[in-house]
Amino acid sequence: MAKDSVRLIANNKKAYHDYFIEDTYEAGIALVGTEVKSIRMGQCSVKEAYIKVDGTQVFLYGMHVSPYEKGNLFNRDPLRTRKLLLNRAEINKLNGKCREKGYTIVPLKVYLKGNLVKVEIGLARGKKLYDKRETIAKKDMQREQERDYKERIR
Repeated sequence: MAKDSVRLIANNKKAYHDYFIEDTYEAGIALVGTEVKSIRMGQCSVKEAYIKVDGTQVFLYGMHVSPYEKGNLFNRDPLRTRKLLLNRAEINKLNGKCREKGYTIVPLKVYLKGNLVKVEIGLARGKKLYDKRETIAKKDMQREQERDYKERIR
């Protein structure tokens, strides 16, 4: 794999539906060898995951990494808490924003960047029900316009 090649492993579509993403950050993730092998095989999910800032450290809770088939006793708990690797300035910025009302940090994507496993995290603000309906209506309108455009081309 080239150093700058990026391969998407898991995407959190639910986060884009439930939140307005205001800012994104790229974070490394502290993993064990069998977890890395499992993620390379694409056996990872961030749908129910969330992120908390504890003092000067950032942790990822609820990310499911399936046990590696050939890992036997080296496998860890699939839902264990994992530490995210961020700059001190980024951690302080996230911590300050999270203390404001309505802001949270959510994982958006898990991907391989070269040989490293990275997590894209987003600073998010929750959507209300009417915002979600509005987003769905916009997507439907966009799909309809694309369909009409394709029919006109033919």
